[in-house]
Amino acid sequence: MLGAAVLAGAGQTMPDGRPTPSGQPVPRWLSLKSDEVRARSGPGLDYRILWEYRASGLPVQVIAETAEWRKICDPEGAVAWVHRSVVSSRRSVFNASDAEIPIRAGRSVTAPLRARLAPRSLASLDECEEGWCEVRARRLRGFVRQADVFGAQDRLLCNAARPAGPGRRAAP
Repeated sequence: MLGAAVLAGAGQTMPDGRPTPSGQPVPRWLSLKSDEVRARSGPGLDYRILWEYRASGLPVQVIAETAEWRKICDPEGAVAWVHRSVVSSRRSVFNASDAEIPIRAGRSVTAPLRARLAPRSLASLDECEEGWCEVRARRLRGFVRQADVFGAQDRLLCNAARPAGPGRRAAP
C-alpha cells in the first residue's frame, strides 16, 4: 500500500516534464496565508523582492516549484516566487472583474440569486463540478460559474518559463 502511495506522488510533473519536489501536481491552486507575503524574482532569500502581497486568502496558481519555493501566477498575470511557508492549501476564488458575480442557490443560471460577489472580493471555495463552484462567504453558501472567478481554472494560466515580474495574463 505504501509503495502505491509513493508511486502516485512520484507521477506528478511540472509543465516542463520534471517531477515536482512536493509530489503535488503543477499547476495547482493555493492561497496566501497572510496579508504580508513577499514576492521575489527567484527561489531564494538572495533574490530581489519584487513586491509584497497584502491580501490574505488570495488564490494563486503554482506554475513551478523547488523543494522550498513556489513560482506563482496571480490574478493580474504577474509571476513571482514565494516561500512554501506563506501559502496554504485552503482554496478560495477571487472576483478579478469590475462587475458583481451572481452567487446562485444551485448550479444553474436560473437558480435563485442568493447574493453577489463584489468586484475584487474573495470567497472560500469548496469544490467545482460541471462548470460551477460551491463557495462560502461568512454564513452564505452558493454557486458561481467557474469561468467567472479566478482560482478555479483547470488549465495553466501563466507561462512557467516566463521570468518573474509583473505582467498581464490572457483572459481565461
